[in-house]
Amino acid sequence: MTDLLTYRDAVAEGIAREMRRDPSVVCLGEDIGAAEGVFKTTAGLFREFGRERVWDTPISEQAIVGAAMGAALTGLRPVAEIMFSDFLACCWDYIANEIPKIRYMTGGQVTVPLVVRTANGGGLGFGAQHSQAVENWALTVPGLKIVAPSTPADVVGLMASAIRSPDPVIFFEHKGLFASKGEPAPPGHVVDLGRAAIVRPGTDLTIVALAYTVPIALAAADQLAAAGVSAEVIDLRCLVPLDMATVLASVGRTSRVLTVEENPYQGGWGGTVVSIIAEEGFELLDAPAKRVAAECVPLPFANSLEEQVIPTAAKVVRAARTLLEY
Repeated sequence: MTDLLTYRDAVAEGIAREMRRDPSVVCLGEDIGAAEGVFKTTAGLFREFGRERVWDTPISEQAIVGAAMGAALTGLRPVAEIMFSDFLACCWDYIANEIPKIRYMTGGQVTVPLVVRTANGGGLGFGAQHSQAVENWALTVPGLKIVAPSTPADVVGLMASAIRSPDPVIFFEHKGLFASKGEPAPPGHVVDLGRAAIVRPGTDLTIVALAYTVPIALAAADQLAAAGVSAEVIDLRCLVPLDMATVLASVGRTSRVLTVEENPYQGGWGGTVVSIIAEEGFELLDAPAKRVAAECVPLPFANSLEEQVIPTAAKVVRAARTLLEY
């Protein structure tokens, strides 16, 4: 029997595979070297590749991302870590105003092949400034690719595609998934950016999820199955590129769709998905598209309060039943 791999270890494995394959890949971030990262997602990298390719940085998000941009412009493929995704706000000028625009502004003469990895999302009681899911921040910026895997194998496969991409990629690793386990990625595993996965087939309802909400959607689908409802669950994997072809094909089979996201309802990615369905697949629907999202409030510390704010399987089941009764 194959030993299962944790999501946390898959991050380090995915980076290591690309560092072995391509000597231009380097890593930088706070305490990612001998300390192996605050979440232990860079375990073994410093030991294998040394200080020439694994760089500890000052506690400065601007310095980390600015150095990564410079390294990418001069021929390297940097993988920069921002410890918590909330702190992308500290280097937002680089993320939103510099890095994604260079290729366009130079007429394609210069590319910025870098990955910014970051620990994202709530569910662990880290409070308002360390628990946000901020994929929707990046979604507002043309020129960025956005990746958010839900399984260890997808972490490895999507990391390979992200590092090899000629364009900048924001790679969201969910804190609530770090300890989860799954099948390890086979040798040479690559998952194309922008290719969603149907992780559970179904006929009565389509549930579209991303990262941490994928296991939530699967748990809800199990509960619905016990009541005779067949729910199809789609793991988007990426927001840019966004695989709406898979989503629309599924809605064509089920006629009902529910998005489940950890972003706040106001401005969340589910709004984009639902709007595309309304424009391109309205005639497929037998009921209005529905969204389950986080509440539009700062994340509480208390576990009992945080659970009221972010999506849960129970909330998904209630929303699904509303759709089915329409």
